[in-house]
Order: sequence, then C-alpha cells, then structure tokens
Amino acid sequence: MHILDSQVHVWGDDSPARPWPPGRTAQAHRVPAVGADEMVAAMDRAGVARAVIVPPSWEGDRNDVALAAAAKYPNRFSVMGRIPVETRAEAHRLPAWRDQPGMLGVRVTLHRSPWLEAFDAGAVDWFWAEAERASLPVMVYAPRRARSLGSVAERHRGLEIVVDHLAIPVELTGDAAFTELDDVLALAAHPNVAVKVSALPCHSRERYPFRDLHVHLRRVFDAFGPSRMLFGSDYSRLPCSYQDAIHLFTEALEFLSPADREEIMGSAAARWLGLS
Repeated sequence: MHILDSQVHVWGDDSPARPWPPGRTAQAHRVPAVGADEMVAAMDRAGVARAVIVPPSWEGDRNDVALAAAAKYPNRFSVMGRIPVETRAEAHRLPAWRDQPGMLGVRVTLHRSPWLEAFDAGAVDWFWAEAERASLPVMVYAPRRARSLGSVAERHRGLEIVVDHLAIPVELTGDAAFTELDDVLALAAHPNVAVKVSALPCHSRERYPFRDLHVHLRRVFDAFGPSRMLFGSDYSRLPCSYQDAIHLFTEALEFLSPADREEIMGSAAARWLGLS
C-alpha cells in the first residue's frame, strides 16, 4: 500500500537566529524539535511513502523549515504552507504560491487568537476568494466552526477545502470529542469539502485498536466516503506508535474494504492536493 500521510510537522529550535514569535515559546517547549531526517526515519519504519508537512502554528506564518525539508527530500515531502490571513497584506503572493518548489497549497488554523477572531469577524473572507481564484487547496483547522465553514464552501464552490482533525478541539477525548460531529458531517453536502481523519488516537481514551473511535469513524465514512477521507498521523503528538495510528485504518476498522483503505491511506489525498 502506498501510504501518504497528510499531516506531519517539522520545525526548528527556538534560537536567536530564528526566534519563535513572542508568546509561543512556552507552548512549543512541550516537545523537542522534529527535523526532516528524523521524520523520514520514522516514515521508513512505519512504511509511509510520502508525507505532507504542515508548519506548526506556534512558529507563526513561516514555511522555511518545511520547504527546506521538501527540497532535501523532494520524493518524500510536500508542504501546505502558512500565510497571514488576518489582512490582505500578502494576497499578492497567492497566484504564484505553487511556484515555490514543494508547495501544494495553504493551511489555515482558526483555533486561537488572532485567527479565530478574524474569522468570526469576516476578516478572512478575502482569503477564501483569492485561494479559489488561484486554484489552491486549503486545509483548515476550525474546531467549533464547522457550520461557518459550510457557508464558506457554499460561497466558494471552486475552493477545495480539507477540514483538519474532523474539527475536533485539541483538548477533548472520548465521546466528548465528537459532540459537534453532526456539524462536520453536514459538510459532506458540499462536494468541495473533504475531511482529514488525522491525529485521531489523540482523542481516544483507549489503546489500539481505539475502539471508542470506531462508531464515529463509521459515521464519517458513511457521510463522506473514502474518496473524501484523508489519513493523517500528526506524528509528533501521537500518544501511540506511528504504526498503530496507521493500523487503525489498515486493519482495525472492519467496515473498510481493501479499496477503501487504498483511498483513505493515500489515493484521496493525492487527488485533492494535486499529487497524482
């Protein structure tokens, strides 16, 4: 099976030469930096052919480490980069965004200030229109904002949107993590919306095979189908092994056929992100 992991992070240490933005350092020090070499070694052990690097939000809107990893390992990494969305200041960059070697599209996080307030106030509206015009796929992490994303999808039907982590708030586990799943499933009515079934072991209260996730994932499968479900590990914050995160979809979910697994584990992401 050709596995394409649609969410991993690499980042550099906080240093005088490359400081993290103010206020982000304490949060980011929870885990050590993960570099490109380490990520490739982990992929090799887990049997992952390719991965999409999503620059972590704590570094701010910068893509240098991710693009350097893609330059070093062009057959293993691609990037969904970050750009400031609170104002139109860098809108001029979007038409040529994919001209950057290794760049696929844009990833937007709307789970904390200032991005959340900007989204709620309509200050991000310019971005959806410009990304649609530039034919850029967009990954969006927007917990508790699935209904608002539905409005975006309706207004911009040519914009390909991937909803990260099923829009689950990062701190929730067990059934509590899925209390707003109905709002996410409603997004399946929009053919330009897919979901990233990523970081899910982080939201389980059980060890592999994470049985408390299965009933919820069956609902996601019934709504979106395998062609709009993109596997992602979020490797650097997994509470389990990389292999167990993969085996959840390749072995544990009995309702998936071999063809379904091929779609979820790579084929769907390759099409949505323009890698096929």
